[in-house]
Amino acid sequence: MLSVIIITKNEAQHISRCLASVSWADEIIVLDSGSSDNTVELCKVYTDKVFVTDWPGFGIQKQRALDKAGGDWVLSIDADEQVSPQLQAEIIQAMQNNNADGFEIPRLSSYCGREMKHGGWWPDYVLRLFKRESGKFSSELVHERIYVTGKIAQLTQPLLHEAFIDPEEVLHKINSYSSLGARKLHEAGKKTSLSEAILKGLWTFIRTYFVKAAFLDGRQGLMLAISNAEGAYYKYVKLLDLNNAQGKK
Repeated sequence: MLSVIIITKNEAQHISRCLASVSWADEIIVLDSGSSDNTVELCKVYTDKVFVTDWPGFGIQKQRALDKAGGDWVLSIDADEQVSPQLQAEIIQAMQNNNADGFEIPRLSSYCGREMKHGGWWPDYVLRLFKRESGKFSSELVHERIYVTGKIAQLTQPLLHEAFIDPEEVLHKINSYSSLGARKLHEAGKKTSLSEAILKGLWTFIRTYFVKAAFLDGRQGLMLAISNAEGAYYKYVKLLDLNNAQGKK
C-alpha cells in the first residue's frame, strides 16, 4: 500500500496537476496550513484526507503528514511536482521488488517554461519514496531532510517539478524562502554584515551561471542565476535586520 503525503498553502495553480498525477496511489494525505485560495476545495476532489492546521515549518509539517500515513510505503511530494506515468511504473516496480528501504528520485525542474538541465538543477536527486516505518523528517524550518534507516537506492525516471511558472511566482518564492532561511540562520546564532550579503549574492550568481553552466539554458539560465543571487542576498540582508533588531532589545 502506498501513501502519498503533500503539504500545501495557496497552491491552487499547481495542486490539481500534482494530485491527478498520483491519483493511482492507495492513499493521498494533504496537510494545508490555511490557504486563502481554493486549494483545499481542489484537494477534496481527489482525496477525503485533507487536514487544515497551523504552520510550524516544513520539517515538522511533513512529519505531521507522515504520522497520518497508513501505507507500508510513502511518497512525499510537493504541490508543484508531478509523477509521470513512467515514474509511476518505476515506483510500483521498486515497491514490489522490495530491495531497498528508500529511493532517491532525479528531479527535473522547469523555470518559467523551460526544463533546466544546468545551473545545478539536474540531476537533482531527492529522497522521496521510502518505507513508512524507516523514515522520519528533520524538524528544520526550511530545507528539511528525510532520514531513512536502511538501504537507499536510486530510480531513473524523473519527478517533474514546476519550480517557477512565471516571474510573479519567482518573486514570491524569493521573498518567502529568504525569510525562512534568515530565521533559520538567526536561530542558529549566525551573524552577518551588508558586505557579506553582497558577496553571497555575487558568488551565487557566478556559481550558478558560470561554474554550474546555467548559461547553457539560455535566457532562463540567466534569469535563474539572477533570482538565485537575489535569494542569497536577501536572506543575509534579512538576517542582518534580525541581528540588528535583537541588538536593540
